[in-house]
Amino acid sequence: MNDTPPPVSNVPEYTVSEISGAVKRTLEGAFGRVRVRGEITELKRYPSGHIYFSLKDEGGKISGVVWKSAVARLGLEPENGVEVIATGKVSAYGDRSSYQLIVDRMEFAGVGALLAKIEMLRLRLAAEGLFDIARKQALPLLPVVVGVVTSAQGAVLQDIRTTIQRRFPRMILLWPVPVQGEGAAAKIAEAINGFSALPAGGKIPRPDVLIVARGGGSLEDLMAFNEEIVVRAAAACTIPLISAVGHETDTTLIDFASDRRAPTPTAAAELAVPSRVELLADVQQKTARLSGALHRITQERRLRLQKAEAGLPDLPGLLGTARQRLDDRGQRLGMAAVNVLAARRATVQHAAARLPQPGQTVAAARQSVADRALRLRLALPQLLAGRRAALNEAERHMPQPASLLAARRAALALSDARLAAGLRHSLAARAALAARTLPRLTAAPAEARLREARARLEGFSARLESVSHHAVLARGYAAVFGADGTLLTAAAAVKPGAALKISFADGDVRAIAAKPRDARQGALLL
Repeated sequence: MNDTPPPVSNVPEYTVSEISGAVKRTLEGAFGRVRVRGEITELKRYPSGHIYFSLKDEGGKISGVVWKSAVARLGLEPENGVEVIATGKVSAYGDRSSYQLIVDRMEFAGVGALLAKIEMLRLRLAAEGLFDIARKQALPLLPVVVGVVTSAQGAVLQDIRTTIQRRFPRMILLWPVPVQGEGAAAKIAEAINGFSALPAGGKIPRPDVLIVARGGGSLEDLMAFNEEIVVRAAAACTIPLISAVGHETDTTLIDFASDRRAPTPTAAAELAVPSRVELLADVQQKTARLSGALHRITQERRLRLQKAEAGLPDLPGLLGTARQRLDDRGQRLGMAAVNVLAARRATVQHAAARLPQPGQTVAAARQSVADRALRLRLALPQLLAGRRAALNEAERHMPQPASLLAARRAALALSDARLAAGLRHSLAARAALAARTLPRLTAAPAEARLREARARLEGFSARLESVSHHAVLARGYAAVFGADGTLLTAAAAVKPGAALKISFADGDVRAIAAKPRDARQGALLL
């Protein structure tokens, strides 16, 4: 066992807490309050409200933190990739044996960083379509109420008021806001949204046009109008908005989202309201032009009317001529009926003189009918005499029994009776036809009625001739009679050896029936 005491050393001995505290005190005492320039990276926002990040450059990196209580006073919205100058103090964090920068103020590192941030925001908002031309609204010609978003203490408001009063006095409704510094962007966006939300016809009049204005300044002074919240509020505003931020060479993002951009607040007021003097002059000029145009049109119409009047005929003369023509036509119309009636009467009389007398026509028709009847009566005895002569001649050449002769005489008497009856019937029919035809003959022209009567008479004569058996015999046929004078119409009715008479058109022939060649055939003539 070695009881040798440990060697004594003059190097002081510290605990971990003591060395951490000593390092912290040394850092805070040696550096105090510092400004560190670098690019923000690894930015994180915690639910507690604290913001943790790192600042880096080409050679190193340092951690940083912004406590919740200092976020509102920070001066800008930290974002990754933005080069800033952070103001605060260096402190150590003993739990991790690391040091960090506690930041309570932050600003952009020069104009280049500001422009880079603005350009990135501009590209992002442009990609969303917030700057499209189709979203732009037209400015009213003569607004009743002009809304102004600007500082109440600056000269901008006075310039706008003076310009509007000079050009065309209108009601001005001011929404005072801070135009730079902490919270300025939120106040400006709130004012734009507030004006846009005002109802029409409410207690507070709704502006017809809105002016967002600020005087000149550095890029840092105008940063409130480059904030995203302000740009989105301007793009969503339902009232036509005119942006007038800075001088003519200054450009902010609100200029891209507004409906019209003015280089100065005074120019914005001139865009908002027209000049009364210019309007009066324009109205007077247009009145003069309208009066001149109306005078020219009146003169042109007057000349055209005069030319048309010169080309028109004399209306009183035309009216007198028309009246005279009307009187003449009326007089002629009164005489026209009498003249037409007389002409028609003469025409009828002339036609009546040319027509035959009905009595003469009827007499001629009756004479024709009587002549035909007389000819028929004269022809009947001759026909009967010829038949009797033929029969007597046949009897002389072929003696017949007394009974046969009596039968022939009876048949002849029957034929004569039938022929006489047919003749009487034909005469009666012709008399009835003449009686029916006479009324129509009196109404029709004489020649036409005569032709019609002649045609009817010839038709009846042809029909009478056609029913006569002489017409059939004249065509080459023959009629066969038995011994008793009966007309035979079938061969089976003829017995062999029977006496027959065959009548031709030119006379009769006597014959005796022979035996048939077989039982199915009738008798044959010899």
